[in-house]
Amino acid sequence: MVSEWVPPIVITSIWAFIGIICPFFARGPNRGVTQCCLMLTAATCWLFWLCCYMTQLNPLIGPKLSMNEIMIMAREWGNEIKNTMDVAV
Repeated sequence: MVSEWVPPIVITSIWAFIGIICPFFARGPNRGVTQCCLMLTAATCWLFWLCCYMTQLNPLIGPKLSMNEIMIMAREWGNEIKNTMDVAV
């Protein structure tokens, strides 16, 4: 199984390449604007990705299920609950 550190390192290295290395290859009369666009694009896309990734690692809100839904899921998954007192809501 992949460690939880592999995706951030891979994505960070990709955006670091785009934001740090690629601006050196910019050509044309608007070289400064192109470099700035590449760096800002890399930084903002990386930051957006990082926020989304971290949110999925530890979600603040879980699914809200009724007692009936919990009982149906338990029965379907072969974990039937005999007493409703066993369910912590």
